[in-house]
Amino acid sequence: MTDQAKAVTGAVTILDGIAPLMADFDTFLLDQWGVIHDGVNLHPGALEAMERLHAEGKTVIILSNSGKRASESHGRMEKLGVSRNLYQEIVTSGELVHRNLTNPTDGFYANLGRRFLMFAWDPDRGVVKGTGFEEVDTVGEADFILCAGTDQQDLSAYDDDLQAALTRNLPMICANPDRVSVQPDGSLKICPGAVAEKYESMGGQVRWHGKPTEEVYRICGEIAGSLDRAIGVGDSLIHDIKGANDAGIASLLICGGIHGEEIERPVTALSVARVADRYGAAPTYASALFKP
Repeated sequence: MTDQAKAVTGAVTILDGIAPLMADFDTFLLDQWGVIHDGVNLHPGALEAMERLHAEGKTVIILSNSGKRASESHGRMEKLGVSRNLYQEIVTSGELVHRNLTNPTDGFYANLGRRFLMFAWDPDRGVVKGTGFEEVDTVGEADFILCAGTDQQDLSAYDDDLQAALTRNLPMICANPDRVSVQPDGSLKICPGAVAEKYESMGGQVRWHGKPTEEVYRICGEIAGSLDRAIGVGDSLIHDIKGANDAGIASLLICGGIHGEEIERPVTALSVARVADRYGAAPTYASALFKP
């Protein structure tokens, strides 16, 4: 663990932007929703912060728990005015699922059947395109569940399918481990991670992809060459900050996202620590916004 990863055991330092981090870190792992944008608009200062990182020659990798392919995130960033030269790569949970379905490297994927029932946001099936797997309409026809989206906002709407899947001992792939996401109006929307968490609590087998799993940070290390001088930046304590903690790197919590209603204003070390302790995560730094 580097000296910069002191948050795992030390007190959080409050910042007013990323400028103080330039000297200590070479690689920045940036979350999308809650840090760079809200799905529709860029957050204040986010584009300028990315331009500052680019000007300083930093390696920037965008991490997203999106259940869609990385190409979808590239398109979204372009529409929002974030130039492709401002970051090295985007790693999404959906991309990791597609990679594993295409080239299984362990027993879980090698032993999957060929037919799946999919929970999704919309008709987009890019996450399985070209993999050779077959989508079916009912649990009774499926060999596994692919949870990549939630078109229902009441968890109980999934109860019948989850119970039927559990009865048949079907495994589930979670292509988006987020439990909730912040919408442009500030409201929280149920995400696939909430469904997968419920299935796991019922006794079902779930394979998780994305933050905070080791897999995503290992891949980032391969892209960057090393995570020795890396910092994870995100608005979720259980995904972004816990993932950075487990990877042994420093972290910056952006307080205006998922935990915006929980962390008192103005942001103080005490207010952040109280909420972070509740989630079992330890940010090295905290800032109200991701800005220069």
